[in-house]
Amino acid sequence: MNRYVLKLYVTGQTARSQRAIEQLKAICESELNQHYEMVVIDVLERPQLAEDERILATPTVVKELPPPIRRIIGDLSDIERVLLGLDLLTHTRVGGHDPA
Repeated sequence: MNRYVLKLYVTGQTARSQRAIEQLKAICESELNQHYEMVVIDVLERPQLAEDERILATPTVVKELPPPIRRIIGDLSDIERVLLGLDLLTHTRVGGHDPA
């Protein structure tokens, strides 16, 4: 199985940032098992990283590995949207639902 590297850009220690962290972690745990690395980057603490990656809004998730690089911006509560946007659909999800 592939190893996934995801970077989550947030702004400060806000409720919105915490929610994004929790939502992405839950998605990773349920869909990628232990085959992922999640890096949280606070753009207030590391503005140069955000500028280098051209992050204009938070939360933003960047899937760096495996290629191709994918991004999704905004609310992470719609799991299907996140999975499709980051190209994370695994073999257990076909047509937007778990097989019976």
